[in-house]
Amino acid sequence: MTSTYAVLSEGLEKRFGDVHALRGLDLAVAEGTVCGVLGPNGAGKTTAVRLLTTLLRPDAGSARVAGHDLVREAAEVRRKIGVTGQYASVDGDLTGRENLRLFARLHRVRNANAAAGELLERFGLTEAADRLTSTYSGGMRRRLDLAASLVRRPEVLFLDEPTTGLDPASRNRIWDAVRELTAEGTTVLLTTQYLEEADRLADGIALVNRGRVEHTGSPNELKSLVGAYAEVVVAGPDVMAKAAAVLDRLTGGEPSFDRDRNAVGAVTRDSTLTLPRLVRQLDAAGVPLLDASIRPPTLDDVFLRLTGTQGDDKERAA
Repeated sequence: MTSTYAVLSEGLEKRFGDVHALRGLDLAVAEGTVCGVLGPNGAGKTTAVRLLTTLLRPDAGSARVAGHDLVREAAEVRRKIGVTGQYASVDGDLTGRENLRLFARLHRVRNANAAAGELLERFGLTEAADRLTSTYSGGMRRRLDLAASLVRRPEVLFLDEPTTGLDPASRNRIWDAVRELTAEGTTVLLTTQYLEEADRLADGIALVNRGRVEHTGSPNELKSLVGAYAEVVVAGPDVMAKAAAVLDRLTGGEPSFDRDRNAVGAVTRDSTLTLPRLVRQLDAAGVPLLDASIRPPTLDDVFLRLTGTQGDDKERAA
């Protein structure tokens, strides 16, 4: 296994009774990058994080984190990583400053007071430093939790859905902190349900489904796999089938209907399809249009199509 990867796993498996949570997870995260791990609920993302942070032992397979074997050198792995989970781990009966001092002492940081002060300032918590964290907002607690994981600068930082439930301002603060860390050389493995978050932060994405990594690549590389999305809004429901036939012919994708909006859409496999050509063909077929668009794919499209998940608001064409 090459040392250019901060995280490298091969064939990781984990069972919980009859549940096969991981079925041979292969993952490679280059040093100094952000890897976004995406997947539907139950895909195995959190189990993978718990394995890679030594909280669980794999049933099969192997991995190296920060250059150390996950099983044989678990203590060394723990010395090199930081972890922020879905729920804040700070003590509500301590102040923000006291929490960070405690973490600093646990990690044997020489000047705990200075380390705490620096992190409080970095995460915009100086004014609230001497308040009990039980009085903090959810965003403040999450920022403090992230600060605690950085008391001893980790080589690899695991963030398991770190911004779940946060308002946009708090989420942006977390994003800024992640960008700063990677600029300073820290590797970040991020699981998230917010696809915009992965799109903005991740250098590479691993799409996990049914306990395996099914697709990897940069956000743009994964978007290229699913194609652009063509959609037309027609004058009434009586012409939707005719519009679908035109889209089927032009795009090569299976049309879907949004009957509330009288809209028909399809993923286009023809990279040369243009909006004027689409409009001309619909006009020639006698389809009265209210609107038409061809937009680049988003990570939402990647997620839904590559995992086989479909949105609740669309019907598949018959």
